[in-house]
Amino acid sequence: MRLATWNVNSVKARLPRLLEWLAETAPDIVCLQETKCAAEAFPVAEVSELGYTAAAHGDGRWNGVALLSRVGLADVTLSFPGEPGFGELDGVGAARPEARAIGATCAGMRVWSLYAPNGRTLDSPHFVYKLDWFAALRDALAAEVAAGLPVVACGDYNVAPTDADVWDASLFAGATHVTPAERQALAALRDLGLHDVVPTPMKGPHPFTYWDYRAGMFHQNKGMRIDLVYASGDVAGRVRSAYVDREARKGKGPSDHAPIVVDLEA
Repeated sequence: MRLATWNVNSVKARLPRLLEWLAETAPDIVCLQETKCAAEAFPVAEVSELGYTAAAHGDGRWNGVALLSRVGLADVTLSFPGEPGFGELDGVGAARPEARAIGATCAGMRVWSLYAPNGRTLDSPHFVYKLDWFAALRDALAAEVAAGLPVVACGDYNVAPTDADVWDASLFAGATHVTPAERQALAALRDLGLHDVVPTPMKGPHPFTYWDYRAGMFHQNKGMRIDLVYASGDVAGRVRSAYVDREARKGKGPSDHAPIVVDLEA
């Protein structure tokens, strides 16, 4: 079985590339992030022609997540229990959760596609929101792990787990994505028994998954590993291989992220 996760940075802008990649790579389950697409506008018909059932969560602005599966898609959950919101208020004066999480049961696994808040700057309310979001995610996943469910939580976590996961740690001093608080949030997920499935890089020693569009960062391999696959032990034990599909970051009009592809024993 093949599982993949990819921040596509607009599913509409990337649709021809996405469809070509799906046809060539043939993943059974796909987690997409930053779709920037309202749920009702997600290209369900196009992916269904390739054999996928789709579920999407989005409001048509930033953010947006989706799941594609050709091995079943049941018990779809938009957002996770207790997920905090930011900005826009609902009818009772609470901030609405953004379109950052969608979960479903696929082939007996509980699969999540996640797009963590960026955090912006260390003194921003968005950074507090990011840490609160991770704390709530930890609680939600803890309940599923405690229930004995095989769990895999994939996506753009917007955190580099270690200094080795950025091209030059000294350049990130005082910035988000590398702070002890953010890394502790990841550690809290691993403390649940989730395993970081680290992919093999296709070039160089570092399995970077994101390269800024500016200043030739991709060609210089000045990247970050911020797209992650966290899997419970029963899923992690089935991993045969995992790799960053760097080729998908090349060419005309790519996303600034590359997909991670994980092959599991059936």
